[in-house]
Amino acid sequence: MLIGLTGKNGSGKGEVANFLKSCGFEYHSLSDILREEIQKKKKPVTRNLLIQTGTRLREQEGPAVLAERTLSKLTPDKNYVIDSIRNPEEVRALRRREDFVLLKINAPQKVRFERVKNRARESDPITFLEFVTMEARELKNKNPAAQQLLATEKLADHTLMNHRTLPSLHENIRKILNELTRTRIRPDWDEYFMDIARMASRRSNCAKRQVAAVLVKDKRIIATGYNGTPRGVKNCNEGGCPRCTSFGPSGAKLDECLCSHAEENAITQSAYHGVNIKEAILYTTFSPCLMCTKMIINSGIREVVYDAHYPLIDIAMKLLKEAGVITRKIKKP
Repeated sequence: MLIGLTGKNGSGKGEVANFLKSCGFEYHSLSDILREEIQKKKKPVTRNLLIQTGTRLREQEGPAVLAERTLSKLTPDKNYVIDSIRNPEEVRALRRREDFVLLKINAPQKVRFERVKNRARESDPITFLEFVTMEARELKNKNPAAQQLLATEKLADHTLMNHRTLPSLHENIRKILNELTRTRIRPDWDEYFMDIARMASRRSNCAKRQVAAVLVKDKRIIATGYNGTPRGVKNCNEGGCPRCTSFGPSGAKLDECLCSHAEENAITQSAYHGVNIKEAILYTTFSPCLMCTKMIINSGIREVVYDAHYPLIDIAMKLLKEAGVITRKIKKP
């Protein structure tokens, strides 16, 4: 889960972030990137300099630069809270993660001013008029690379009012978390096993194409395989297969290729370890070639789910159909 926080100065984003951190969320702030930039130049970090640095970076590298840099640090297996989101393009970049949710933290202006005054940071406004004037500059700007707080807040999925007690704020956060947990998107079984196959393909040592297959029985992985040279032979990408490392036309000289295919390796790995694959489902990142098709049929695999078409597909598909093996191309999410 990836929760983003936006809101005006003094709204209480830090309190929400602290509560989420206490629940196990890993904290990141887009402002941290700005602080790093400022500290590289050995300048004091002030609110005005943070705003100026943010505008400069967005102008130089695009309005979503802070979100892009932060996303590069995240993995899909953790819960994160992202603070200091102040530009609509940052929200749009973060929405590439389908588990992203934007919370707007809000409180009456005078309540927010009292909080800012009480925390007494060096660069904070002292009078209410100064506070209102500073806030007006941050809410909207003709420069698309500048802070656009009002436009960003309009993209929020939920609004948290923070003008009462901390316990009431925490209770409201819990309600939102419970709702998000109930409605979070989980991959279906096809997506789940194909994603694992795509990850396994990264282990391939083939110089031309990285392919992987996963054998599944009763929704349990029983074998995996990826393409590459046989066990004990020099890796393809290290010169083990002259045909592949010559980088000739696709589909040419297949009879000279020393690499075993992903489906072949998944099936032979099962035999090597004595695993019964009769009635299994094979997930593969490429539809099988003719040789692998014959192995699939004779090993008793009942279904093949594939991600992309292998260049030489027609005869293999006809053979699978004739043998009664179900074939499906996975639907893209």
